[in-house]
Amino acid sequence: MDHCILLIGHGSRQKEGNEEIRRFAESWQQKHPDWQIETCFIEFDEALLDTGLDRAAARAERVTAVPLILNAAGHVKLEIPAHIAAARARNPHTEFRCARHIGASEPVLRILERRLREAMLMLDVPDPRTTGVIVLGRGSSDRVANSEVARIARLLYEGSDHELIDVAFTGVTHPRLERVVQRHWQLGMTQQVVLPFYLFTGRLIERINSQVERLRRQYPQMAFALGDYIGFEPEIYAVIDERVQQAWDGSAMLECDGCPHRKAAAGHGHHHHHHHHH
Repeated sequence: MDHCILLIGHGSRQKEGNEEIRRFAESWQQKHPDWQIETCFIEFDEALLDTGLDRAAARAERVTAVPLILNAAGHVKLEIPAHIAAARARNPHTEFRCARHIGASEPVLRILERRLREAMLMLDVPDPRTTGVIVLGRGSSDRVANSEVARIARLLYEGSDHELIDVAFTGVTHPRLERVVQRHWQLGMTQQVVLPFYLFTGRLIERINSQVERLRRQYPQMAFALGDYIGFEPEIYAVIDERVQQAWDGSAMLECDGCPHRKAAAGHGHHHHHHHHH
């Protein structure tokens, strides 16, 4: 049976963010030359979900949608399944499956650990006990999605000698970056590492750069290192391979795909409101 894999990016107002995902798709295609791969975005691009799903259905009798997303908030739990359900109605002869999102997985933790080591080198390897670490997530109205950021921060703490590893968010929820830096300064941290829990570049990465520059001026006695975002490291390729395989063999579904809460939400005309604050 013909099969097409649809990579679903979040989408960014900054063109470079979407181009980065397209480059990942091209690179991934080279690793799997016999696969049919399409790319689409949830927002901020011409190739949106409906277009991507229909394009994939035109190429194959079976479509596996793969969300290139770190946290399972409303886009993953509600929006993608709703669009897939509509695509099934439009393409009754195509079988659609949806893989799990990337998640706060062990491979992502390994990348974050590497980003922390790189940041400590920027600071000339100071004492981790006086170096605060902030894992900076996007922020969501979904508390489970926010807890994934907290979980990855805790795992990072367990494998390090840092006494303070906290979470902050760029929008929607709290605490924000400035408040956590203030707390770390009051607790005696003399260095600060900020680790963006973001998969790709975009407008918010630019904002984080500006925030850290402002914090450097506010706290001239504190040394700051801003780590790189997660990016498409070898571990991400491996996770995506695993997610596709799980969708093929049915060992893992999209989080909340078919769950009673999502069905109830659909039945009551629920519309997910995602506040971006780009």
